[in-house]
Amino acid sequence: MNEPISIIIVDDHAVVRSGLRAYLSSSPEFLVIGESASGEEAIELTRQNLPDVVLMDLILPGIDGSKATCIIKKISPRTKIVVLTSSHDEELIFSAYKSGAHACILKDMKMDNLTGAIRRAVNDEVSLHPRMATQILSNLRTFENLGDHSPWSLTVSETEVLGLIAQGFSNRKTSEELQINENKVNRHLSNVLNKLHLIGRTQRALNELHPEGS
Repeated sequence: MNEPISIIIVDDHAVVRSGLRAYLSSSPEFLVIGESASGEEAIELTRQNLPDVVLMDLILPGIDGSKATCIIKKISPRTKIVVLTSSHDEELIFSAYKSGAHACILKDMKMDNLTGAIRRAVNDEVSLHPRMATQILSNLRTFENLGDHSPWSLTVSETEVLGLIAQGFSNRKTSEELQINENKVNRHLSNVLNKLHLIGRTQRALNELHPEGS
């Protein structure tokens, strides 16, 4: 029998954490090993436990979810971040992807979507909401304009995959439409997220060199 997926739940509302713990603990597939109400606590819990998955809210007291995600990925690169948020702010969610999130789902979605996203993240499969695929296409094309051979330029295949996801195609339907293996779709999406992470790291480095107002 496989080891259960170890999970830390990060949300500043106790009732949300309690509900998520109860639901996930009802299955032997998942093991909730900790809860946190803040980004700082989430970072320390990750440092101590090195979980498979962190369920991360974005709007938190102190260090927000995107910054906590960035720090957690440095502490434990193998840990997958699944964002679970009530916010529909596309820039906020986009920032989480740039920081290293593997998936983002909204709190008003069915619990099956949550467990599915957790499984896919552990298997290194990317879950993108159509709105996020559209946002990523727009942002990466903006960065592409900085140079024809920039490290974040999209390939033709990556553009095709993102375009179909933006239209509401699932990963499986995208593979069928493009007549490629679903694993290849996941690889293209993973490559896209790696480019987002590179952009995020570059922007943070520039901010450190040239802090606002200096």
